[in-house]
Amino acid sequence: MKIGDIDLGDKPLFLAPMEDVTDLGFRLMCKEFGADLVYTEFVSSDALIRQVNKSMQKLNISDEERPVAIQIYGKDVDAMREAARIVVDQAHPDVLDLNFGCPVRKVAGKGAGSGMLQNVPLLLDITKAVVDAVPDTPVTVKTRLGWDTPGLYLPDGTPFIVDLAERLQDVGIQALTIHGRTRAQMYQGEADWTLIGEVKNNPRIHIPIIGNGDISTKERVRECFDRYGVDAIMVGRATFGCPWIFADIKNHLFPDMPPIPSPTGDMAACVEVLKEHVIRAIEWCGNDERKGIIHSRRHFAASPVFKGLTDFKQTRIALLRADTQEEVFSIMDEIVNKWGNSK
Repeated sequence: MKIGDIDLGDKPLFLAPMEDVTDLGFRLMCKEFGADLVYTEFVSSDALIRQVNKSMQKLNISDEERPVAIQIYGKDVDAMREAARIVVDQAHPDVLDLNFGCPVRKVAGKGAGSGMLQNVPLLLDITKAVVDAVPDTPVTVKTRLGWDTPGLYLPDGTPFIVDLAERLQDVGIQALTIHGRTRAQMYQGEADWTLIGEVKNNPRIHIPIIGNGDISTKERVRECFDRYGVDAIMVGRATFGCPWIFADIKNHLFPDMPPIPSPTGDMAACVEVLKEHVIRAIEWCGNDERKGIIHSRRHFAASPVFKGLTDFKQTRIALLRADTQEEVFSIMDEIVNKWGNSK
């Protein structure tokens, strides 16, 4: 599979762009475990134009993580055009992605992200403006099936997302990622991959189609590749506290290839990976120890390493309240000593 001239190989796996998750340290860890393309946290076009420090920091990428995509969002043509130029001039990403899928109120409620699905002409104007503004960088889009269930189909019966995919292709995008839910669903219910498959199997579509939504096991990844024919799969929330999921999936998809080392099944090894993430998060936060640990907490809370442990509640609370590296690591060591043989 290729995006522009970037060859991503067979059945590539992508790390989804996620706010306060896909910082540089975490992206590098996912890359080390086999992710083929990693995405930054999404960045506001308005914030980039205003040179807001926190947003500008998100443009920091490393050659070690390439190929890497930077994702931007906004609802104004001129702002998105200018932000695209800033990103390409300053960061030189391999791919520039447009966020037309974020469902959270602070984004979609203001007309950006998946809010753009209510104004397709503007969405297309923004996309064309960005494509024209950065002709040497592949522009891609991430979006959802539609705004809500009533809007999933056009009056003639054509799926909204099939029509939108064709129109986005016509204005020059070089790949499309589709999350299998509407904006109204947020993250509730099950992702519907059937409409993603309809886009991929549309004979008029020639750009790569990347599927996203409820990808949490290696078996589900194989099923989605085989059943829906997508060119790539993007993994999101299942990476929380588990960057090695990419290795597990790759080893499952390609059993004849040399295996990528994974700590799965070894609690002590998994915990060492989580510790390394804490160290990188602290570095990412300007060596602010407490800030880096707070930044890491959602990974502790969601990590499969700590799921299903007997009488774990109080230890979990202590782990999520710890605010020094020494304390976090001490609790993690205690967990390994007490529960290490139970998983």
